[in-house]
Amino acid sequence: MTWTPSPMPSATPSSSSPRIVLGVSGGIAAYKAVELLRLLRDEGFFVSPVLTPDATRFVGTVTFSALASEPARTSLYGDPTTPIPHTYLGQHADVIVVAPATAHLIARYAAGLADDLLTATLLASRAPVLLCPAMHTEMWEQPSVQENLATLRRRGVLVLEPDVGALAGGDVGPGRMREPQEIADLVKRLAHGFEGPLTGRRILITAGGTREAIDPVRVISNRSSGRQGYALAEVARRLGATVTLVSTVNLALALDVVRDVDVVKVQSASEMHDEVLSRLSDVDVVIMAAAVADFTLRASKVKLKKEQGPPELRFEATADIVSDLVAKKSARQVIVGFAAETTNVEQNALGKLRAKGVDLLVVNDVSAPGVGFEHGTNEVVILDRDEHAYPVTLRSKEAISYEILARVASLLTQGDS
Repeated sequence: MTWTPSPMPSATPSSSSPRIVLGVSGGIAAYKAVELLRLLRDEGFFVSPVLTPDATRFVGTVTFSALASEPARTSLYGDPTTPIPHTYLGQHADVIVVAPATAHLIARYAAGLADDLLTATLLASRAPVLLCPAMHTEMWEQPSVQENLATLRRRGVLVLEPDVGALAGGDVGPGRMREPQEIADLVKRLAHGFEGPLTGRRILITAGGTREAIDPVRVISNRSSGRQGYALAEVARRLGATVTLVSTVNLALALDVVRDVDVVKVQSASEMHDEVLSRLSDVDVVIMAAAVADFTLRASKVKLKKEQGPPELRFEATADIVSDLVAKKSARQVIVGFAAETTNVEQNALGKLRAKGVDLLVVNDVSAPGVGFEHGTNEVVILDRDEHAYPVTLRSKEAISYEILARVASLLTQGDS
């Protein structure tokens, strides 16, 4: 009796299984990609391996072809079954995972290069992309590598950061690729609609300083640029959330997120109060990153003239948006407040946390160098309901946003349990 092996599934767009492109770049961790391929096939995925020329120095295409749904590819050219392989792979992929992703691959992807089949496929696809970096510690910690990853994250790429562990050559440190099972589990979630830890969540974020009218041409405002609020909106969307941004600031600052975020333009504290409270029942989280005026005044209906002398301005307190949110929120909703301080920072922050009753309070000393208003960087302390403090050292407002939203995601998960 002659045994005849079952043919591989046809490499056609009609395949009903989720289609995964498994990219493998040239690092010693490439051997783990074989196990990852097996795990993905066990899940029933249609897996198309794409190896860079450098990857073949560590692993062979025969192994991948034997385990995959179709033969492994290594070149943009010479495939008689697929004349334009990068568009075929990119257009039909449900998920693209690159494991390992070397520093070289990450740099080429961030620069938009398409000089081999894998990078061309990445650029020819709108599918979710998961990068699993693997490299020596010194390379992982290079600012250029981190900046390239920040660029890719900003474009919506998911990065599964490496573990601390044994590396090639007997070294130990951060840079070890995550284990295949962990990667396969995340790919499975991506194939079923997962975008990030905030997938399915609805988040409202406020940004900018409110503007209280003195007359039709003059306002009283503050120095908030809105950059932290915009960064939070961008990162929250990148992590899978549906985001509404209630902003007082010019939309030019939000060019990266306007296409995917519902932007509501307001001016005064009163307008922001009404817009935020009217949307509370529709969201899971409200992050009050805006600098809301504590006082407003009754504006003149006509322009005040210099010749009339200094006007007498009568101030009155604005509505407390955060307190009203906390009073009306459900048990499963999360409210995040902000506190910009210049003196007695810790004492004032604790006082505000206790008075407002928010789930998280983000505090910064705006008098410190590089912190707060009009800077691209920030340094904060995140306080939780139990008054535990989590300092976040000086870094980009995008990186600060990741820290804040990680705490938010954790609270939401607790609320679901």
